[in-house]
Amino acid sequence: MVFLVVLFCSLFVQCCAEGEQNASNKKARNDSTIVTNASDTQIPLGTKALIIAYPHFVKGYKNNNLLLADGSQMQYDDGREKSFAEKLDDADPEDMFAFTYKRTGEEPEYLQDAGRSRCEALFKMMYGESETVVRQKLVQVEWFGEKVLFTPVNGAADSLRAVVKELKDHPELKPYLKSSGTFNWRKVRGANRQSAHSYGMTIDIGVSQSDYWLWKNPGKKETDKIVYTNRMPTELVNIFERHGFIWGGRWYHYDTMHFEFRPEILIYDTSKHQV
Repeated sequence: MVFLVVLFCSLFVQCCAEGEQNASNKKARNDSTIVTNASDTQIPLGTKALIIAYPHFVKGYKNNNLLLADGSQMQYDDGREKSFAEKLDDADPEDMFAFTYKRTGEEPEYLQDAGRSRCEALFKMMYGESETVVRQKLVQVEWFGEKVLFTPVNGAADSLRAVVKELKDHPELKPYLKSSGTFNWRKVRGANRQSAHSYGMTIDIGVSQSDYWLWKNPGKKETDKIVYTNRMPTELVNIFERHGFIWGGRWYHYDTMHFEFRPEILIYDTSKHQV
């Protein structure tokens, strides 16, 4: 499944045409009707994004629960008011859409880290609950003279292949393409949450050309003000985003080597502009 932003844009123009979103969200949480169509205007935008992005796993919505393909349900919004850190460390599916992902040349706004929140229960359900399970699913993807391991789940490996195909038409970007890692079952440094690399749908590239917020702001804490830095070309980022990958350089806590397959974040970002 190669991610096409244009397709999802058209879907969301249709589904977001009616009503104010806050009212829709309230009604959705009290609605006992099973919703399986992402064009339904009575469910939260985040739920719509998940149904479209992950159709093999998220089948519908009812009473504030995602309806999953195996017949189980997962609470969408636990109703808790959370701090910035809690939205990262203890995210429910709704928290994944708490931040703004801006596909512009502007520097990210304070604490806007769309994509850093991941509901671990959801991601483990889709990609695998352990290193062994995730690893068994991985496939090799040709990446500019080397082979990298990536998950085929949700079409992530095919999307990375589509990125490769497009990048081949841009030889000027070759200095930024050396891989420094894909799959790595581990915790986020300094935290107790699973790294996105654990799921095999993330690639780091061009470390020598990259910047990371703690490298440039040593000793700073998550809620401190920091200085933004980036050396990655816009066209490289645009190519990845066209195929469903978000970029860590869009985060306030930037990680410019980091590209993560998160189509739901891009779909949600597109949908908000249609409401």
